[in-house]
Amino acid sequence: MTQESIKKFVIVGGGTAGWIAAATLGNIFRHSEVEIELVESDDIGVIGVGEATIPPLLTILESLGIDLVDFIKHTQASFKLGIQFDDWHTIGEGYFHPFGTLGRSIDGHDFFQCWLKSKAEGDDTPLMAHSPEAVLAQQGRFFLPFEAQGTPLASTTFALHLDAVLAGKYLRKFAEKSGVKRTEGLVESVSKSDKGFIESVTLQSGVEIAGDFFIDCSGFKGLLIEESLDTGYEDWSEFLPCNRAVTVQTENIGDTTPYTIATARAAGWTWRIPLQYRTGNGYVFCDKYCSDEEAIETLLSSIEGQPLTEPRVIPFTTGVRHKAWNQNCLALGLAQGFLEPLESTAIHLVSKSLALFVRLFPTAECDTQLSDEFNRRVRQDYEEIRDFLVLHYCTTQRDDTPFWRWCQQMELPVKLKAKLDLFKVHGGLIPGTEELFQPTSWYAVFDGMGVEPVGYNPTLDAIDYHKLKQSLHSGKTAIQTSAATQPSHDEFLRTYCPAPKI
Repeated sequence: MTQESIKKFVIVGGGTAGWIAAATLGNIFRHSEVEIELVESDDIGVIGVGEATIPPLLTILESLGIDLVDFIKHTQASFKLGIQFDDWHTIGEGYFHPFGTLGRSIDGHDFFQCWLKSKAEGDDTPLMAHSPEAVLAQQGRFFLPFEAQGTPLASTTFALHLDAVLAGKYLRKFAEKSGVKRTEGLVESVSKSDKGFIESVTLQSGVEIAGDFFIDCSGFKGLLIEESLDTGYEDWSEFLPCNRAVTVQTENIGDTTPYTIATARAAGWTWRIPLQYRTGNGYVFCDKYCSDEEAIETLLSSIEGQPLTEPRVIPFTTGVRHKAWNQNCLALGLAQGFLEPLESTAIHLVSKSLALFVRLFPTAECDTQLSDEFNRRVRQDYEEIRDFLVLHYCTTQRDDTPFWRWCQQMELPVKLKAKLDLFKVHGGLIPGTEELFQPTSWYAVFDGMGVEPVGYNPTLDAIDYHKLKQSLHSGKTAIQTSAATQPSHDEFLRTYCPAPKI
């Protein structure tokens, strides 16, 4: 039996999620007769909470054929080598979560195990001395890729800090060049078939837009996935209780750090994300322990530079839709789910969902075997990220406020508890093949939050410790030496990808 192919996609909502979807599909179908129409209204603002990204964004841009330097200039972007966490373990202590990998295996032994062995022998070299990203960040430098070949910086991994609104505009232009049609308007009603598939949306202007498959990028309200299809939402507040954020933009002051700063506060945490022309700031908090007024006061007292905007409070509920793909509708971005921006995973979840959707691409009938597998995989991604975020909270030693005392006593997700228990034996991790957070990320947070294994893998006792120590020392020295020759982050931006002043 011949099945009908999808001839038209309708995307409801713009923003970063909507225009990434439009750009991706537009790029795939640019030489076909498949239509893609995006409906958005200028009256609806972009949430734009997460302005920090992670390295997979660069893979998205590359796959679309977007020039990275051009993208950086148009989005006022700066570089990000990782995240500096301050006051999470105890007030006054901090640690760095870098991208990339830590060291190299030695005689077939996992690097982290080698470091644990050396630590047990009395070596007090910090774990992050073996991370090129952490060393560059500490020195406020960025690296010259064309000069890094053959040095420890060759594998340095980075992401971007960017203006979410400008990124949406850039992707819109790109998508429209691929043939995507943009229609201005607000959706007033949704029509469905007898079997529950969405057939069309009608705008306030009276224009009806029909399609074969619909993508919901309408934000928290989930205009299609929730209000029309009644999909349901799983609330994860029991694990991640923060439910509000207040944001403000400020003038830049001092050097532009090549990393995000996340500082633990009385009822949550604040972020600082430096772009080329301004800095984004925010406070993610739990309203059970902090009022909006207190949060605004905390944020404004912690910022550097004059505010450029009025503080804006954004409520949210951490969790995920029961189905990200329901009938002939795929939810992306905030319509799909929300995990606080602590590890900057929002854009990644959009792009990974799209990549998985393309791999399981349906006909117009939308076989449930495809959507069921898609939903299983998406939920797995959300749970993985959720558990990694919880790790930052549950391992705290802070007991100075009710919020942090709650974090110490919280019930842990089953898989996270198992991962913690395994690590505590002798630093073991068994990552999944498609998991976002690989061992370096877990090691960084475990070490930074004072989670120590009882010992190390006993096979390390069979190797010559003197040679092991020499190898670790030479690796650390090589990273320090190479990093010291690189330009400052600001020098790199000014020389290679300066953004026009706004």
